[in-house]
Amino acid sequence: MATVSELHVNGAPCRVQADAERSLLQVLRHDLDLTGSKYGCGEGRCGACTVLIDGQPSRSCITQVGVAAGKHIQTIESLEQNGRLHALQQAFLDADALQCGYCTAGMIMASLALLKSNPQPGNQEIVHALRGNICRCGTYGRIVHAVKLAVGKMKEANHE
Repeated sequence: MATVSELHVNGAPCRVQADAERSLLQVLRHDLDLTGSKYGCGEGRCGACTVLIDGQPSRSCITQVGVAAGKHIQTIESLEQNGRLHALQQAFLDADALQCGYCTAGMIMASLALLKSNPQPGNQEIVHALRGNICRCGTYGRIVHAVKLAVGKMKEANHE
């Protein structure tokens, strides 16, 4: 059985010893103690486990770790830098865009991918980009507002 001995996670190489068929989510949470990505449905339908793989939002619960090996994996844990939240994280707080918080990491990572490809999305583009992420609490309006707030915060940060 093939194994994976190294992953590139959050900008650094990480040693692992994982069966290549295990889910990336299992390896992130159980082997690397990166618990921000959540196990939701286990079928890639809810988005709670969303991470970026080579900049693209990916459902880590259905992505085999062997497929992710050799690629750049980014999790929610990479966003906060030196005690300062990323603009998206801060915007989610400012917009009160979370209740239980279970979907938040996946929503933020999917939003990050959107903002990297489209730094000024409209409401419909945000809704489209987040269509596969489910919020059981129903805070969708506040989530869209948070992404729009993050656009402004990211502009401000680039001018500092």
